Amino acid sequence: MTDAPSLASDLRFVDAFRGKRVLVLGDVMLDRYLWGRVERISPEAPVPVVDVERETFSLGGAANVAHNLAALGAEPLLLGMVGDDAGGARLSAELARAGVRAEHLVADLERRTTVKTRIIAHQQQVVRADEEDTDAVAGPTLRRLAAAVERLVPESDAVIISDYGKGVIEPELLRPAIALARQHRLSVSVDPKEKHFPSYQGATVITPNQLEAGQAFGKRITDEASLLEAGWGLRERLDLDCVLVTRGPDGMSLFERGGRHTRLPTVAREVYDVTGAGDTVVSVFALALAARADFVTAARLANHAAGQVIRHAGTAVCPPDELKASLSRGAGE
Repeated sequence: MTDAPSLASDLRFVDAFRGKRVLVLGDVMLDRYLWGRVERISPEAPVPVVDVERETFSLGGAANVAHNLAALGAEPLLLGMVGDDAGGARLSAELARAGVRAEHLVADLERRTTVKTRIIAHQQQVVRADEEDTDAVAGPTLRRLAAAVERLVPESDAVIISDYGKGVIEPELLRPAIALARQHRLSVSVDPKEKHFPSYQGATVITPNQLEAGQAFGKRITDEASLLEAGWGLRERLDLDCVLVTRGPDGMSLFERGGRHTRLPTVAREVYDVTGAGDTVVSVFALALAARADFVTAARLANHAAGQVIRHAGTAVCPPDELKASLSRGAGE
Protein backbone atom coordinates (compact mmCIF):
# COMPACT_ATOMS: atom_id res chain seq x y z
CA MET A 1 0.00 0.00 0.00
CA THR A 2 1.21 3.53 -0.77
CA ASP A 3 1.19 5.83 2.24
CA ALA A 4 -0.55 9.23 2.19
CA PRO A 5 2.60 11.38 1.99
CA SER A 6 3.75 9.38 -1.04
CA LEU A 7 0.37 9.82 -2.74
CA ALA A 8 0.41 13.54 -2.05
CA SER A 9 3.91 13.74 -3.51
CA ASP A 10 2.84 11.80 -6.61
CA LEU A 11 -0.11 14.12 -7.16
CA ARG A 12 2.17 17.16 -6.86
CA PHE A 13 4.45 15.71 -9.52
CA VAL A 14 1.48 15.34 -11.88
CA ASP A 15 0.66 19.01 -11.30
CA ALA A 16 4.31 19.87 -11.98
CA PHE A 17 4.05 18.37 -15.49
CA ARG A 18 2.22 21.49 -16.67
CA GLY A 19 4.39 23.80 -18.73
CA LYS A 20 7.41 21.51 -18.99
CA ARG A 21 9.04 21.77 -22.41
CA VAL A 22 10.09 18.40 -23.78
CA LEU A 23 11.95 17.87 -27.02
CA VAL A 24 10.60 14.79 -28.80
CA LEU A 25 13.02 13.63 -31.48
CA GLY A 26 11.92 10.68 -33.57
CA ASP A 27 9.80 9.03 -36.20
CA VAL A 28 6.41 10.68 -36.62
CA MET A 29 3.63 8.57 -38.07
CA LEU A 30 -0.02 8.86 -39.02
CA ASP A 31 -2.43 6.04 -38.22
CA ARG A 32 -5.37 5.81 -40.62
CA TYR A 33 -8.35 3.57 -39.91
CA LEU A 34 -11.01 2.42 -42.36
CA TRP A 35 -14.01 1.01 -40.49
CA GLY A 36 -16.64 -1.17 -42.13
CA ARG A 37 -18.31 -4.54 -42.41
CA VAL A 38 -17.94 -7.68 -44.47
CA GLU A 39 -20.90 -9.33 -46.16
CA ARG A 40 -19.26 -11.20 -49.04
CA ILE A 41 -16.07 -12.66 -50.44
CA SER A 42 -14.51 -11.10 -53.53
CA PRO A 43 -15.08 -12.98 -56.80
CA GLU A 44 -11.55 -11.91 -57.86
CA ALA A 45 -9.69 -13.60 -55.00
CA PRO A 46 -10.55 -15.43 -51.75
CA VAL A 47 -10.52 -12.25 -49.68
CA PRO A 48 -13.29 -10.38 -47.83
CA VAL A 49 -14.84 -7.30 -49.36
CA VAL A 50 -15.03 -4.56 -46.73
CA ASP A 51 -17.82 -2.04 -47.13
CA VAL A 52 -16.09 1.03 -45.69
CA GLU A 53 -18.42 3.17 -43.60
CA ARG A 54 -16.07 5.70 -42.01
CA GLU A 55 -12.48 6.86 -41.84
CA THR A 56 -10.57 8.08 -38.79
CA PHE A 57 -7.03 9.23 -38.06
CA SER A 58 -4.78 9.24 -35.02
CA LEU A 59 -1.20 10.15 -34.24
CA GLY A 60 1.48 7.48 -34.12
CA GLY A 61 5.13 7.12 -33.14
CA ALA A 62 6.82 10.31 -31.96
CA ALA A 63 3.66 12.24 -32.81
CA ASN A 64 1.73 10.14 -30.29
CA VAL A 65 4.46 10.78 -27.70
CA ALA A 66 3.94 14.50 -28.27
CA HIS A 67 0.16 14.03 -27.95
CA ASN A 68 0.66 12.29 -24.60
CA LEU A 69 2.80 15.16 -23.36
CA ALA A 70 0.30 17.79 -24.48
CA ALA A 71 -2.57 15.90 -22.81
CA LEU A 72 -0.66 16.10 -19.52
CA GLY A 73 -0.23 19.86 -19.81
CA ALA A 74 3.36 19.87 -21.07
CA GLU A 75 4.68 21.66 -24.15
CA PRO A 76 6.14 19.16 -26.64
CA LEU A 77 8.72 20.34 -29.15
CA LEU A 78 8.19 17.73 -31.86
CA LEU A 79 11.13 17.23 -34.21
CA GLY A 80 10.94 14.71 -37.02
CA MET A 81 10.53 14.25 -40.75
CA VAL A 82 7.45 14.30 -42.98
CA GLY A 83 6.93 14.20 -46.71
CA ASP A 84 5.43 16.97 -48.80
CA ASP A 85 2.27 14.96 -49.38
CA ALA A 86 -1.31 14.38 -48.30
CA GLY A 87 -0.18 12.28 -45.36
CA GLY A 88 1.98 15.12 -44.08
CA ALA A 89 -0.88 17.59 -44.40
CA ARG A 90 -3.25 15.30 -42.53
CA LEU A 91 -0.61 14.66 -39.85
CA SER A 92 -0.22 18.42 -39.32
CA ALA A 93 -4.00 18.75 -38.99
CA GLU A 94 -4.16 15.97 -36.41
CA LEU A 95 -1.29 17.54 -34.46
CA ALA A 96 -3.16 20.84 -34.39
CA ARG A 97 -6.26 19.04 -33.15
CA ALA A 98 -4.17 17.52 -30.34
CA GLY A 99 -2.67 20.88 -29.40
CA VAL A 100 0.81 20.02 -30.69
CA ARG A 101 2.73 22.50 -32.84
CA ALA A 102 4.19 21.14 -36.06
CA GLU A 103 6.58 24.00 -36.79
CA HIS A 104 9.74 21.98 -36.14
CA LEU A 105 8.90 19.11 -38.50
CA VAL A 106 11.27 18.92 -41.47
CA ALA A 107 9.72 18.25 -44.89
CA ASP A 108 11.67 16.01 -47.25
CA LEU A 109 10.47 16.18 -50.86
CA GLU A 110 12.06 12.81 -51.65
CA ARG A 111 10.34 10.82 -48.91
CA ARG A 112 6.82 9.86 -47.96
CA THR A 113 5.14 10.61 -44.67
CA THR A 114 4.83 7.34 -42.76
CA VAL A 115 1.17 6.32 -42.87
CA LYS A 116 -0.21 3.05 -41.54
CA THR A 117 -3.67 2.20 -42.83
CA ARG A 118 -5.67 -0.41 -40.93
CA ILE A 119 -8.88 -1.83 -42.39
CA ILE A 120 -11.18 -2.98 -39.62
CA ALA A 121 -14.40 -4.92 -40.02
CA HIS A 122 -16.64 -5.92 -37.11
CA GLN A 123 -14.01 -4.58 -34.68
CA GLN A 124 -11.32 -6.89 -36.08
CA GLN A 125 -8.33 -5.83 -38.18
CA VAL A 126 -8.51 -7.36 -41.65
CA VAL A 127 -5.27 -6.01 -43.12
CA ARG A 128 -2.72 -3.23 -42.64
CA ALA A 129 -1.06 -1.28 -45.46
CA ASP A 130 2.07 0.78 -44.77
CA GLU A 131 3.36 3.75 -46.76
CA GLU A 132 6.89 4.57 -45.62
CA ASP A 133 10.53 5.11 -46.50
CA THR A 134 12.89 3.68 -43.89
CA ASP A 135 16.32 4.54 -45.26
CA ALA A 136 18.39 6.73 -42.97
CA VAL A 137 17.81 10.43 -43.44
CA ALA A 138 20.77 12.15 -45.08
CA GLY A 139 21.88 15.31 -46.85
CA PRO A 140 19.92 18.52 -46.27
CA THR A 141 17.25 16.78 -44.18
CA LEU A 142 19.84 15.41 -41.75
CA ARG A 143 21.54 18.79 -41.53
CA ARG A 144 18.25 20.56 -40.81
CA LEU A 145 17.38 18.06 -38.10
CA ALA A 146 20.83 18.41 -36.52
CA ALA A 147 20.56 22.19 -36.55
CA ALA A 148 17.14 22.00 -34.92
CA VAL A 149 18.51 19.72 -32.17
CA GLU A 150 21.22 22.28 -31.39
CA ARG A 151 18.59 25.02 -31.26
CA LEU A 152 15.91 23.21 -29.26
CA VAL A 153 17.87 21.26 -26.62
CA PRO A 154 18.84 24.41 -24.67
CA GLU A 155 15.16 25.46 -24.69
CA SER A 156 13.96 22.15 -23.23
CA ASP A 157 13.46 20.63 -19.77
CA ALA A 158 13.93 17.04 -20.99
CA VAL A 159 14.56 15.05 -24.17
CA ILE A 160 12.70 12.00 -25.49
CA ILE A 161 14.02 9.80 -28.29
CA SER A 162 11.14 7.98 -30.01
CA ASP A 163 12.72 5.39 -32.27
CA TYR A 164 10.46 3.43 -34.61
CA GLY A 165 13.14 2.57 -37.16
CA LYS A 166 11.81 4.87 -39.89
CA GLY A 167 15.08 6.63 -40.63
CA VAL A 168 15.24 9.65 -38.33
CA ILE A 169 17.00 8.09 -35.35
CA GLU A 170 20.44 7.22 -36.68
CA PRO A 171 23.87 7.40 -34.96
CA GLU A 172 24.87 10.57 -36.83
CA LEU A 173 21.98 12.44 -35.20
CA LEU A 174 21.41 10.45 -32.03
CA ARG A 175 24.86 10.53 -30.46
CA PRO A 176 25.34 14.33 -30.71
CA ALA A 177 21.78 14.83 -29.42
CA ILE A 178 22.44 12.72 -26.31
CA ALA A 179 25.77 14.44 -25.71
CA LEU A 180 24.25 17.91 -26.03
CA ALA A 181 21.37 17.05 -23.70
CA ARG A 182 23.70 15.72 -21.04
CA GLN A 183 25.88 18.81 -21.46
CA HIS A 184 22.79 20.86 -20.54
CA ARG A 185 22.00 18.47 -17.64
CA LEU A 186 18.81 17.20 -19.26
CA SER A 187 17.46 13.69 -18.93
CA VAL A 188 17.30 11.61 -22.13
CA SER A 189 14.52 9.00 -22.18
CA VAL A 190 14.58 6.53 -25.07
CA ASP A 191 11.80 4.35 -26.46
CA PRO A 192 14.21 2.05 -28.31
CA LYS A 193 14.51 0.02 -31.48
CA GLU A 194 16.73 -3.05 -31.36
CA LYS A 195 19.17 -2.19 -34.14
CA HIS A 196 20.10 1.15 -32.56
CA PHE A 197 20.80 0.00 -28.99
CA PRO A 198 24.56 0.68 -29.15
CA SER A 199 23.87 4.32 -30.05
CA TYR A 200 21.80 4.90 -26.90
CA GLN A 201 24.93 4.80 -24.80
CA GLY A 202 24.97 7.62 -22.26
CA ALA A 203 21.21 8.21 -22.23
CA THR A 204 19.39 8.43 -18.91
CA VAL A 205 16.93 5.59 -19.45
CA ILE A 206 15.67 3.21 -22.09
CA THR A 207 12.15 1.75 -21.88
CA PRO A 208 12.12 -1.50 -23.91
CA ASN A 209 9.42 -4.10 -23.57
CA GLN A 210 10.50 -7.54 -22.43
CA LEU A 211 10.88 -8.92 -25.95
CA GLU A 212 12.99 -5.94 -27.08
CA ALA A 213 15.17 -6.13 -23.99
CA GLY A 214 15.90 -9.80 -24.56
CA GLN A 215 16.67 -9.29 -28.24
CA ALA A 216 18.99 -6.38 -27.53
CA PHE A 217 20.82 -8.26 -24.81
CA GLY A 218 21.10 -11.36 -26.99
CA LYS A 219 19.23 -13.73 -24.72
CA ARG A 220 15.51 -14.39 -24.59
CA ILE A 221 13.85 -13.44 -21.31
CA THR A 222 11.93 -16.45 -20.04
CA ASP A 223 12.12 -16.18 -16.25
CA GLU A 224 13.26 -13.97 -13.39
CA ALA A 225 16.91 -14.97 -13.77
CA SER A 226 17.08 -14.07 -17.47
CA LEU A 227 15.17 -10.82 -16.80
CA LEU A 228 17.74 -9.78 -14.20
CA GLU A 229 20.62 -10.73 -16.46
CA ALA A 230 19.25 -8.71 -19.38
CA GLY A 231 18.21 -5.70 -17.30
CA TRP A 232 21.52 -5.34 -15.49
CA GLY A 233 23.48 -6.24 -18.61
CA LEU A 234 21.86 -3.54 -20.75
CA ARG A 235 22.28 -0.92 -18.03
CA GLU A 236 25.98 -1.63 -17.73
CA ARG A 237 26.65 -2.13 -21.43
CA LEU A 238 25.07 1.19 -22.40
CA ASP A 239 26.21 3.15 -19.32
CA LEU A 240 22.64 4.19 -18.48
CA ASP A 241 21.31 5.61 -15.23
CA CYS A 242 18.51 3.05 -15.41
CA VAL A 243 16.62 0.58 -17.59
CA LEU A 244 12.83 0.26 -17.37
CA VAL A 245 11.58 -3.02 -18.85
CA THR A 246 7.84 -3.11 -19.50
CA ARG A 247 6.41 -6.60 -19.02
CA GLY A 248 2.73 -6.45 -20.00
CA PRO A 249 0.59 -8.24 -17.40
CA ASP A 250 3.68 -8.67 -15.21
CA GLY A 251 4.10 -4.91 -14.79
CA MET A 252 7.53 -3.29 -15.01
CA SER A 253 11.05 -3.83 -13.73
CA LEU A 254 13.38 -0.91 -13.03
CA PHE A 255 17.15 -1.43 -12.91
CA GLU A 256 19.09 1.52 -11.48
CA ARG A 257 22.75 2.41 -11.41
CA GLY A 258 23.93 1.45 -7.94
CA GLY A 259 22.20 -1.93 -7.94
CA ARG A 260 18.59 -1.25 -6.96
CA HIS A 261 15.96 -3.38 -8.71
CA THR A 262 12.31 -2.35 -8.29
CA ARG A 263 9.36 -4.47 -9.42
CA LEU A 264 6.14 -2.63 -10.18
CA PRO A 265 3.04 -4.83 -10.56
CA THR A 266 0.59 -3.88 -13.27
CA VAL A 267 -2.25 -1.57 -12.26
CA ALA A 268 -4.34 -2.35 -15.34
CA ARG A 269 -7.81 -3.67 -14.55
CA GLU A 270 -8.89 -3.97 -18.18
CA VAL A 271 -6.72 -4.56 -21.24
CA TYR A 272 -8.42 -3.62 -24.49
CA ASP A 273 -5.52 -2.51 -26.68
CA VAL A 274 -1.82 -2.06 -25.85
CA THR A 275 -1.18 0.07 -28.97
CA GLY A 276 0.78 3.17 -28.02
CA ALA A 277 1.30 2.16 -24.38
CA GLY A 278 5.07 2.45 -24.83
CA ASP A 279 4.61 6.05 -26.00
CA THR A 280 2.73 6.80 -22.79
CA VAL A 281 5.38 5.15 -20.61
CA VAL A 282 8.29 7.13 -22.05
CA SER A 283 6.26 10.37 -22.01
CA VAL A 284 5.31 10.16 -18.36
CA PHE A 285 8.71 8.90 -17.23
CA ALA A 286 10.43 11.81 -18.99
CA LEU A 287 7.96 14.35 -17.58
CA ALA A 288 8.46 13.01 -14.08
CA LEU A 289 12.23 13.38 -14.43
CA ALA A 290 11.76 16.93 -15.70
CA ALA A 291 9.72 17.59 -12.56
CA ARG A 292 12.67 16.26 -10.49
CA ALA A 293 11.11 12.95 -9.48
CA ASP A 294 13.38 10.02 -8.66
CA PHE A 295 13.45 7.00 -10.96
CA VAL A 296 11.12 4.83 -8.86
CA THR A 297 8.52 7.59 -8.68
CA ALA A 298 8.82 8.22 -12.41
CA ALA A 299 8.30 4.51 -13.09
CA ARG A 300 5.29 4.36 -10.77
CA LEU A 301 3.64 7.31 -12.51
CA ALA A 302 4.36 5.81 -15.93
CA ASN A 303 2.94 2.47 -14.80
CA HIS A 304 -0.33 4.07 -13.72
CA ALA A 305 -0.62 6.08 -16.93
CA ALA A 306 -0.03 2.99 -19.08
CA GLY A 307 -2.71 1.16 -17.13
CA GLN A 308 -5.19 3.81 -18.22
CA VAL A 309 -4.40 4.00 -21.95
CA ILE A 310 -4.61 0.24 -22.53
CA ARG A 311 -8.27 0.39 -21.51
CA HIS A 312 -9.04 2.16 -24.81
CA ALA A 313 -9.07 0.98 -28.42
CA GLY A 314 -6.20 2.28 -30.54
CA THR A 315 -3.72 4.89 -29.38
CA ALA A 316 -4.92 6.90 -26.39
CA VAL A 317 -3.63 9.45 -23.90
CA CYS A 318 -3.91 9.78 -20.15
CA PRO A 319 -4.96 13.26 -18.99
CA PRO A 320 -3.97 14.46 -15.51
CA ASP A 321 -7.32 13.74 -13.86
CA GLU A 322 -7.26 10.10 -15.00
CA LEU A 323 -3.68 9.67 -13.80
CA LYS A 324 -4.51 11.20 -10.43
CA ALA A 325 -7.57 8.97 -10.08
CA SER A 326 -5.50 5.86 -10.78
CA LEU A 327 -2.87 6.93 -8.25
CA SER A 328 -5.57 7.55 -5.64
CA ARG A 329 -7.14 4.14 -6.24
CA GLY A 330 -3.73 2.53 -5.87
CA ALA A 331 -3.14 4.31 -2.58
CA GLY A 332 -6.38 2.89 -1.20
CA GLU A 333 -5.54 -0.74 -1.96
